[in-house]
Amino acid sequence: MLIELRAKNCFAFADAIVFSLAADMRNKKFAANVHRENYFNVLKTAGIYGPNNAGKTCLIKCIREIQSVLLNHGNDLSANIFTENKLCELGMTFLYKGRKFAYDFKYDMGSNSYVYESFSEILKDRYSNEKAVQWLKKDSRVDLYECRDEAVLSLMPIVSKKNLLIHLLDTEQFHCLNEMKQILISFANKMDILNMNNIPMKHTIELMKNENQIQAKIVDFIKNADLYMDNFEYVKPEGILLKEKDEGRAEEKVLDFMDQIRLVSTYKGVRVPSMLFDSTGTKKIAAIASYVIEALEQGRVLIIDELDSSIHFKLTRAIVAMFNNELNSDAQMIFTVHDINLMDCKRLFRKEQIWFVHKDEDGVFVYSLAQFTAQQGVRDTSDIIEKYRRGVLGALPDPELIDSLLSIKGSKEKQSDDE
Repeated sequence: MLIELRAKNCFAFADAIVFSLAADMRNKKFAANVHRENYFNVLKTAGIYGPNNAGKTCLIKCIREIQSVLLNHGNDLSANIFTENKLCELGMTFLYKGRKFAYDFKYDMGSNSYVYESFSEILKDRYSNEKAVQWLKKDSRVDLYECRDEAVLSLMPIVSKKNLLIHLLDTEQFHCLNEMKQILISFANKMDILNMNNIPMKHTIELMKNENQIQAKIVDFIKNADLYMDNFEYVKPEGILLKEKDEGRAEEKVLDFMDQIRLVSTYKGVRVPSMLFDSTGTKKIAAIASYVIEALEQGRVLIIDELDSSIHFKLTRAIVAMFNNELNSDAQMIFTVHDINLMDCKRLFRKEQIWFVHKDEDGVFVYSLAQFTAQQGVRDTSDIIEKYRRGVLGALPDPELIDSLLSIKGSKEKQSDDE
């Protein structure tokens, strides 16, 4: 589970930002919303609010870039365009198999090199005392090198900086470095990062092809989300042959289309192709169903940009409630959202589960509702939605579209006068 994301000089974030999913156990409300293991307390869900183009998607992109770098898929990092600084800094703290780890790296956009890496394990006792044990530290800018595998120390100054150390060396020769690699890659593989405006159906199709327990749960999820649907199924092809095969992507598109056309919805006993008859929202529910079920079944981290896109607010609320539920032992969901109906500290969220991204002339700021105190008039019992509407919490757009209307009206009147 993700505990903390750190970023500096990446995308929209010029200054350092911290996005935390650490639970504040001084607050006992909604204890089911917290995963507790080995004295570590991690939030199961977090929702991120803010205006368009403020930086919510950039927060998701930071997580995606960390995942991509750890899996050796390269990076699409970009330094903040309003600074001359070329050094992008990213890091995360996470819980893996009951152990807490922190990993950070710095990437120099000028030399296209990883000039800094740090990996440590954080130990915690029952009195909440934490101690960091350094496994690796590599700072080529000041020639500082630390590693629990002493044999690696002599190699660190001379290996290439074009990639992470775990992808440059044969880690099987080094016990601690190999364990570090397995931990980082395993955790990166447990994250699914989606955009609801462009969510692929392929994952659901692949799971629907096999008649098993997960398939049945996906069907139940889709049926329960659409009260008018009797069934949802993947109809296997029987004797279907392609007479002509296109090459490359064209063939792949044909096969993808045939796969999608075999997804069949049943309404009042009538079976119809989902692709042709279902609404955009129903299709998105079908696409996300496999990720939600798999996350809950396998303890994965599901990260979704624009969760409420084309989906009814009751459905988004129900999905969040599934992850907050005490029956969810170790799955986590992080999402960006505009729907203020979810901003509910009376029935759904702890204060530290609601986050905001605010942008103004001074920069982009990331902060949680928990940072507003009772002395500031923000309590668990407060009407958070009303306070957000009034601008008390920030991260609220202030459109002046009336100016556009007046401009349009003025142009039309001028054109009439000229005629």
